[in-house]
Amino acid sequence: MVQEKRGVVPYLTHVALAGVLNLPRLLPYRWRLPVVGWFASRVVGPIAGYDKRIRRNLALACPDLPEQDVTKLVRDVLTNTGRFLAEMWSGNAFYKHLEGTKMSGPGVAALQAAKDAGRPIIAISGHFGNYDAARAVLIQAGYNTGALYRPMSNAYFNESYKARMEGFEGKAFEQSRRGMASMVKHLRQGGLLAILLDQREDQGARLSFFGRPAMTTLAVAEMALKYDTLFVPVFAVRDPNGVDFQILVDNPIEHSDAETMMQDFNDRFEARVREHMDQWLWIHNRWQLPEDTKA
Repeated sequence: MVQEKRGVVPYLTHVALAGVLNLPRLLPYRWRLPVVGWFASRVVGPIAGYDKRIRRNLALACPDLPEQDVTKLVRDVLTNTGRFLAEMWSGNAFYKHLEGTKMSGPGVAALQAAKDAGRPIIAISGHFGNYDAARAVLIQAGYNTGALYRPMSNAYFNESYKARMEGFEGKAFEQSRRGMASMVKHLRQGGLLAILLDQREDQGARLSFFGRPAMTTLAVAEMALKYDTLFVPVFAVRDPNGVDFQILVDNPIEHSDAETMMQDFNDRFEARVREHMDQWLWIHNRWQLPEDTKA
């Protein structure tokens, strides 16, 4: 369960983000993305302290990265984050922009076969590129898609985020008791569940990510085994033009045991991040272990 944060700093962050995300909607779609990306990297990110978090994580995962590369990545990561939020707040304009986007990769055939057979699917990914682009393309391709999402820690901003998640085409299940029950029902009916598995889960297992121990959930892999779902990584990679995407479907992860399956995902996701370092949300405290919180 995410602990909601209230107070002056979370409120000011929410106000800044609300202004950044709502005012640019007056601009044409292709203009608003770079505008919000610039503001997120130069203003909102530093105010919220996200630049420091990114530096901390890069120091943990890539200690040999030159300072000039770190400085560039901090700005690029925040820019991508701003673009993602601008896309999410664009609603139908974002959805329509993605029409005609095709999926590619070695797992497309398996994905289609599961859909044709009515077999439940768990499409796994991370906070990379814009994961909602993959969800939109899956919906447009005729998949009965539902997404499980974790509420944001900023209580003020979470209300806006929740409205946009639930207002998106398809279904959205909040990570709560009621949301989980709806999610299981959706899966049992042969639906596709889109879920992000790159955040720290203190109740999970200590697996490896970027060569460091990272607490990783096993619950989703256990669910895949329980309901015999296709367990397939899907990634939305932002094109160099900043507005279009490649939706890449990996080979499905073979059913074995939950730890093996999740380590396979971590390895594949790490490889994808290393190819596009600026597209992962390095803001998360991914490597903070339970004992790190004890003082």
